[in-house]
Amino acid sequence: VGFPLGQMSSEAKVFEASWASDNGADEFDMVINVGLLKAGEYETVFDDIVKVVESAHGEPVKVILETCLLTVEEKIAGCVISREAGSAFVKTSTGFSSGGATIEDVSLMKFVVGDKCRVKASGGVKSREDALKMIVAGANRIGTSSGIKIVTGESNDNRGGY
Repeated sequence: VGFPLGQMSSEAKVFEASWASDNGADEFDMVINVGLLKAGEYETVFDDIVKVVESAHGEPVKVILETCLLTVEEKIAGCVISREAGSAFVKTSTGFSSGGATIEDVSLMKFVVGDKCRVKASGGVKSREDALKMIVAGANRIGTSSGIKIVTGESNDNRGGY
């Protein structure tokens, strides 16, 4: 919902989530409104997330922060807002920006949300070692395009970039 930067209106996000729910979606990814978060419009960001959570009709909503675009303070604010708005997860990345999950971000996110919500490390997790580091840092779930290699223990020679 709201890919890739969460810039669409809350009404459009509600429509998107409601349509998906009516058509069988049982889990939702929504992108936090990065621009509003960076502008310090925290109440508006909170209201936006609450509306999507309500439109999901009790199904889990993962709020994607797009951590590579945020300062530490913005990451903390995004986690607090997402947690208090009722998200099931905070997630590091959409995969559209310049970076994915880092151990530092996952650790910070877990510290901020505690046990009230979960953390999904997404983007840049290419090996079993990467996945284990993310889990140790606090990730409850891993988003990766290298799942088979991680599970089978194959090496991944394509470690460049995101």
